[in-house]
Amino acid sequence: MMRPAERLITGALLLLLAACSSAPPRRAPPLPPPPQDPASIPDAVPRAEPRSKSGNPPFYEVDGRRYFVLGSSAGYLERGVASWYGPNFHGGRTANGDQYDMYAMTAAHTTLPLPCHVRVTNLSNGLSVVVRVNDRGPFVANRIIDLSYAAATKLGIVRQGTALVEVQAVSPQASAAPQPPTPAHAPAPDELYVQAGAFAERANADRLLARLRATGIGAAFVRRDDIDGRALYRVRVGPVPSVAEFDRVVEELRAIGIPDARLALD
Repeated sequence: MMRPAERLITGALLLLLAACSSAPPRRAPPLPPPPQDPASIPDAVPRAEPRSKSGNPPFYEVDGRRYFVLGSSAGYLERGVASWYGPNFHGGRTANGDQYDMYAMTAAHTTLPLPCHVRVTNLSNGLSVVVRVNDRGPFVANRIIDLSYAAATKLGIVRQGTALVEVQAVSPQASAAPQPPTPAHAPAPDELYVQAGAFAERANADRLLARLRATGIGAAFVRRDDIDGRALYRVRVGPVPSVAEFDRVVEELRAIGIPDARLALD
């Protein structure tokens, strides 16, 4: 998948944070030949690694938006849209200084520390993979992770280009436990929604619900969850069956002043 030119600019800027102007240029080693079956490539194996010298500034800006790099990946869990990138970047440099290999199990993320490992689950078919995050991006609205060609192939999203996914950090300790193999055809997940807000008071949730309906967002509702003995009222829209529908709803919410809507799984 093509990505914005900002990816290249940002990657170069992040690499410069650790580069030495007097160092002689080095020729990148040749990449290994592509495998006959990218779907057979094993997942990345989480291991303890120091933060890379490049790609981890406290913050950086792309297209006028500021991104703050997290101090740790521990506890990270997010749902949203995944995309993938391949031939146009194959052999180039990632934000942490690695050589990008579209046939390796890697990914790009805007704020996770480099490197780290995450499990990505395709919410439309239940397939999941573990990838090593070593690059920055995607710098496109509503996208939360950019996958290598190999990872996208194993998740079944190459043809459509994007998918609704869940991204969860994986620690080396957690990965040491045996994991059941991912089935070729996993059971379908529950329905997906866009969450516009969450409130401790029902009245606040009702006000947002009325606001959404007044602007023509009719498929909105309030759901109550009890968490540690306390009620939480979530305002949701949906279900959303596709990336296109998710993008449409998120843009509608952004237009009425709700910029932080997110994907929610029932």
